[in-house]
Amino acid sequence: MSVQELEREQAPKQGAFGLVAWLRWGWRTLTSMKTALILLFLLALGSVPGSLVPQRGVEPDKVARLYEQSPTLAEWYDRFQLFEVFTSTWFAAVYLLLFASLIGCVIPRAATYLRELRRKPPAAPKNLSRLPHFTSFEGDLGVETAARRLRKQRFRVVTGDGWVSAEKGYLRETGNLFFHIALLGILLAIGAGSLFGYRGNVLVVEGEGFANTVAAYDRYIPGSQVSAESLEPFSLQLTDFKVSYQVTGDKRGQALDYSAYLKVNDSPEAPARDFELKVNTPLEVNGTQTYLIGNGYAPVFRVTDGQGQVAFEGAVPCLIEDKPTMSSGCVLKAPDAQPAQLGFLLRFLPTSVPLTDGTYVSAFPGKLNPEVQLIGAFSGDLGLRSGRPQSVYELAPPEAMKKLTPLVMGTNVPKPLAAGQSVDLPEGAGKLEFLGVKEWMTLQTAYDPGRVPALVAAATAVVSIALSLMIRRRRVFVRIKEGTVDVGGLTRTEGSAAGFAEEFADIVKVLAAGEKDAR
Repeated sequence: MSVQELEREQAPKQGAFGLVAWLRWGWRTLTSMKTALILLFLLALGSVPGSLVPQRGVEPDKVARLYEQSPTLAEWYDRFQLFEVFTSTWFAAVYLLLFASLIGCVIPRAATYLRELRRKPPAAPKNLSRLPHFTSFEGDLGVETAARRLRKQRFRVVTGDGWVSAEKGYLRETGNLFFHIALLGILLAIGAGSLFGYRGNVLVVEGEGFANTVAAYDRYIPGSQVSAESLEPFSLQLTDFKVSYQVTGDKRGQALDYSAYLKVNDSPEAPARDFELKVNTPLEVNGTQTYLIGNGYAPVFRVTDGQGQVAFEGAVPCLIEDKPTMSSGCVLKAPDAQPAQLGFLLRFLPTSVPLTDGTYVSAFPGKLNPEVQLIGAFSGDLGLRSGRPQSVYELAPPEAMKKLTPLVMGTNVPKPLAAGQSVDLPEGAGKLEFLGVKEWMTLQTAYDPGRVPALVAAATAVVSIALSLMIRRRRVFVRIKEGTVDVGGLTRTEGSAAGFAEEFADIVKVLAAGEKDAR
């Protein structure tokens, strides 16, 4: 046997990197501080689209408008779940990984912290002059006296034969640990809110009401542990809605204030109470909060069919097309009209003004001169009984529908309708009347049991990180021999040596002072 073969046989064999080793490596990587910071950054980065892209649960009208204006872009947004960022699968994946990473960080940190609390300060070094901070003075200071004076400075003290060891600044580690626990608490609070909370959106027109039931919502997003019986049984009625606008200056037309005047019943048996709902003043009923998130106009129409019967009468909420002027698009459907169903595409102008080319626009968002433009009228089958879902803001008539050319005030001039005016449809199909204007508001009702715990956890995180950044771990050692007192000090926090110099000088003064001065 050759020397090379003998060396190969005697060399230790390397073990295979099996499944257990891979799992151990993955857990160490996931629970490292670097990974936790990366995941926290990704969570914050993933929240950015939730602020820039309209969310279905908050602004469904803007989502619908984006589909109309840029359908291709809207489809890509929907493909990547950007319309529902905070309930998307990729956001949940980052959330769960961060949750696991923080648990892996907190548990060993807590064990280390408990060991540090039980551990006594180390004995004083024999040569204190080698420490970053050192001084020596003559005096008859005793070990017990030095220990007592350091305890008054809130040091943890250990004494020995001719020496004293003192340490303080443990709140730094406390703050560090509680910061990680607070982050974990925030994630737990968010998870509890997702499981046991719910939110929903609803549109309410002036004069109408809303009861907090599943069927009443336009959009309802419950947690997995929420049932229909979990909803707080309150109801409200919108009696009036007022918006004030800037009327002069460069910011003319800018909204200044929104006020929704409600009649609220906290329960079916409770009497009605008045409440003024504002953007930053939500309605709260036993932990369920209702926010004002949008508003618009709802013109009131009456449709008379070809047989002289009223086929529709009521307010039609319009979708805002131009926010600065509140020009809005309206869709009116009269499925009960005879002999054929009727549908209308309209545009509402709050402050209608004519242009030189004969067109009309809105010059102000307030309803100073409200008028309605009739864009198109149709008769035939609206497709409401086909079983296919259809948006209330879209009129998608089949090819069999007939487009009508109505007479506006007896002429062919497409002049907008003012309140009280009407449009006669040709061929005796009926008549459309513009009766007046109401306003609508959109509400978001939310119940989140993790809201208060998340606030407490966030406040704890802020206080904890302040403690971690402001407090320094430092040690002071005293050796007494033959009337000479040597005092040394050092910090255990990187970069804080300069700040400790002044404190060390004050500690030396306290040790060198007489018993009377020390008190």
